[in-house]
Amino acid sequence: MPPRQEASAVATVRRTVPLGKSLRGRPVTAVEVGDPHAARRVLVVGCVHGDEPAGVPVAQALAADPGPANANLWVVPALNPDGMAARTRGNARGVDLNRNFPAGWRPMDAPGSVHYSGAGPLSEPESGFAADLVRRIRPTIAIWFHQHLAVVDGSEGPKDVERRFARDVGLPVRTLTDYPGSATGWENTIVRDSAFVVELPAGRLSAQAVRRYADAVRRITGP
Repeated sequence: MPPRQEASAVATVRRTVPLGKSLRGRPVTAVEVGDPHAARRVLVVGCVHGDEPAGVPVAQALAADPGPANANLWVVPALNPDGMAARTRGNARGVDLNRNFPAGWRPMDAPGSVHYSGAGPLSEPESGFAADLVRRIRPTIAIWFHQHLAVVDGSEGPKDVERRFARDVGLPVRTLTDYPGSATGWENTIVRDSAFVVELPAGRLSAQAVRRYADAVRRITGP
């Protein structure tokens, strides 16, 4: 009788990880799916600016998956829940979280203005949660969704992944301005050429578009 062959299986996880609470006490969470020991680690952030929420259903679709077998996927559906609730770009203190990260941070505008960068780098709990997560998982690829330019930003990050993602979703690649204190600019100082921005079209994505964007993330994440 031949020796018994044990089936090999990858130990995958699916868990919700509390990151903290917003200024108004709303939970900010991440969902981890896939293989926690995989070398390929992908981060997706659905919403940074509260008035740019189209990436949230894409992130939620990814978070609902069983997860990739050969990669570790982390999804933050909404980094700025207070801004989403108020339909404002900034958080509850009026800070533009995408100007509040350490790389190149400088004072920008006044409190209450659209691009107010806060009292100092990572002065806001929400940007601090994201920074802590990036330092913890050190993503090999990270996609930060924004609106409303309908382009994939090719100014920084992994060029081959950007081109593939743009082709899969039908968006052009354009070089956008790298603003001081941006999340991707800072993340790329932690893990070089890992993070890039996807600017979704204006308005709410159709169900078909949500599937298209989620499938594009799945393809770059791996099986």
